[in-house]
Amino acid sequence: MFTSRKLHKILSALLVVSILPISIKAQNVKGLTVHESQDSAPAQLNFRENNLQDAPNIVLILLDDVGYAQMGHMGGQIETPAFDEIADKGLTYSRFHTTALCSPTRAALLSGRNHHKAETGAIMELGTGNDGYTMKMPKETGTFAKVLQEKGYSTSWYGKNHNVPDWEASFTGPFDRWPNDLGFDYFYGFLGGDTDQFHPALVEDRKRITAPETNADGSEYHLTTDMADKAINYIQSVNAVAPDKPFLVYFSPGAVHAPHQAPAEYIEKYKGKFDQGWDVYREQAFNNMKDKGIIPADAKLTPRPESLPAWDSLTDEQRMVYARMMEVFAGFTEHTDVQIKRLYDAVEEMGKLDNTVFIYIAGDNGASAEGGQEGLLNEMAFFNGIPEKWEDKVEAVKSNRLGTEDYFNHMPAAWAWAVNSPYQWTKQVASHLGGVRNAMAISYPKGIKEEGEVRTQFSHVTDIAPTILELAGIEMPETIDGVHQEDLDGESLVYSFNDEKAPEEHTTQYFEIFGNMGIYHDGWWAGALRTIPWHVAAEEKELTDLEWELYNLKDDFSQSKNLAKEMPAKLEYMKYMFFAEAAKGNALPIDDRRTERFRSTFRPSLTSGLTTFTYPNGLRIPEGATPFTKFNSHSLEANLEGYKRGDQGVLITQGGRFAGFVLRVDKSGNAYYEYCNSVDKYSIKSTSKIPAGTKSIKATVIMDEQKPYTPATITLYADGKVIGKGRVEKTVANLYSLDETLDVGKDSGTSVTDNYKVKSSKYTGQLKSVTLELVDEYKTLSK
Repeated sequence: MFTSRKLHKILSALLVVSILPISIKAQNVKGLTVHESQDSAPAQLNFRENNLQDAPNIVLILLDDVGYAQMGHMGGQIETPAFDEIADKGLTYSRFHTTALCSPTRAALLSGRNHHKAETGAIMELGTGNDGYTMKMPKETGTFAKVLQEKGYSTSWYGKNHNVPDWEASFTGPFDRWPNDLGFDYFYGFLGGDTDQFHPALVEDRKRITAPETNADGSEYHLTTDMADKAINYIQSVNAVAPDKPFLVYFSPGAVHAPHQAPAEYIEKYKGKFDQGWDVYREQAFNNMKDKGIIPADAKLTPRPESLPAWDSLTDEQRMVYARMMEVFAGFTEHTDVQIKRLYDAVEEMGKLDNTVFIYIAGDNGASAEGGQEGLLNEMAFFNGIPEKWEDKVEAVKSNRLGTEDYFNHMPAAWAWAVNSPYQWTKQVASHLGGVRNAMAISYPKGIKEEGEVRTQFSHVTDIAPTILELAGIEMPETIDGVHQEDLDGESLVYSFNDEKAPEEHTTQYFEIFGNMGIYHDGWWAGALRTIPWHVAAEEKELTDLEWELYNLKDDFSQSKNLAKEMPAKLEYMKYMFFAEAAKGNALPIDDRRTERFRSTFRPSLTSGLTTFTYPNGLRIPEGATPFTKFNSHSLEANLEGYKRGDQGVLITQGGRFAGFVLRVDKSGNAYYEYCNSVDKYSIKSTSKIPAGTKSIKATVIMDEQKPYTPATITLYADGKVIGKGRVEKTVANLYSLDETLDVGKDSGTSVTDNYKVKSSKYTGQLKSVTLELVDEYKTLSK
């Protein structure tokens, strides 16, 4: 018979034997309880386990829609203290390239793969079913942030995203392409292509939130300032809690994409500075770059396109308007850079500057010509193809309101061409350097010996991911989350940090956006222009019949001499190379369609096949999750517990001040349907007040025809009885907003008209839901 003491010894022995095969890291067992055992050492935190205590911090900065000659260091006439200091204390890369468009550049930046391989051949709102253009970043192209995060970096992202497909941007997800799932512990910014700087469509991690009333210091709210406040607080918090843990900050402002909005003092600083015009600016910047040694002494300044006017050919009124538009743009640029300087200074104040890599990319593409020939008061007019009135532009300038919350403004195309000096063309034009060559500065005191030098090796946005990984001492894994990874397309730039004459390692690169095609190989460039970016309607052309140009960039820095006629055999070789590289990069078939792809019929849709949508009070969803109502007849019916006199507020709205609609009730009991088509505003008011006890307030929107820009007849009802009627003479064709939402029960963005205020827009009565129904009813009016 066993005694309890004997049993204890036997069980202890059996326990030791049972764990022997796996006891390498197990505790030293002496008995059945912890009191008779020796504790094993606890597991280390992953960043210590992976020896990252001395790994560099990474601050990656990506601006939006910036020209090569825009920043002060690059010869521009705008003060940019952060870019200048990083360049002066580090390196300037004078031959760095992007993709010519925002979402593709951002996908290539994060993944280190070419943009079509990352399934991002255009912006998120233009997805199709074709490979390379689905806008759904595949799991096989995992991000460098995911790798850093898994090894122990603290990772955060501030500002513009534009890598979430618009049909995945609602609270229903899926979320695997949202920032948190791409490797970022924290995200604070916006998902769309642009946003109002004073009233942004903010998202924190996965939740849509309302912007603060003011900045942290109590000043008037501005998104870029808010981003800097959040980023500084984040790195200070990481430093306080885990001072030896490295951090990654991805700082990606919506600036200086439209809307060009900035605090008044920054705009006023540039008053009169651009009165000499775009031709003079471009030439002065060119000369300044030569003086600084940023571009070769024998570089040529390329001529102005025939379709852009000379400054001297303009009227006094035109010069007044266009100079002010540039003053606003300059103020916006400086304000953005000053916020980045605050972040730079915060790192220095923490004593971490020596071991922090700052990578400052001034633009995800060249400066934007999407303002057209005359500039824009409202960028949505460009996306919807609706011309603005000249007298409205004059009034905006004379009233001194340009650059405020009143406008979603954009400068004229000629200013974009000017700040892209010395190159041809602008954003979207992947066939020429004006679309794809951007300034970049890198500083890393611990790892870069020389200060203020220029690096001339060809480099591309896909090079950033491998550069960051090499600096962190981490290899790209073969698998992420169990998914085999595609090889990186980029090459690390670390080889060039301390060797000015090192041979370039990225020797071949294709470019393609909207049918504009380019190829770089061993110093040569061939390209074919498909579309002039400031022309809304593209000419009918066969992509296979475009005229190609040829340049020897070894001797011709700025693409000033086309050698196509002199060297036809070389051109043919380069053309074949383009299509070979495009095929390898998943870019075929080339897609040159532009605004028509904004329509949701090209891509997955949450609303496909449905005609009736009942939205609960408080719902807020992005445009990509809503039915297409632009030229489809529909009705909006608010379902109430019972209207009481004095109940007021927004019942449903989509978009806002720059394009959209609203159904609302005022405090006097009148119902309104109001509409903005990007240029004109319409307000249809009920002719009688809503009776007490009403349970249904409805508006029917019956289009004349099912085609873009069709007029519509609006009828207002209370419990089925007509209480008002009116007309909208021109409707939106493509888009209400890149980032404003559909809201039920209040307006969370900007007001469609000035007849109500967003702050007091919440409906004060008992709203149960709003039903949006697509109806098959159209009325063609006789003349």
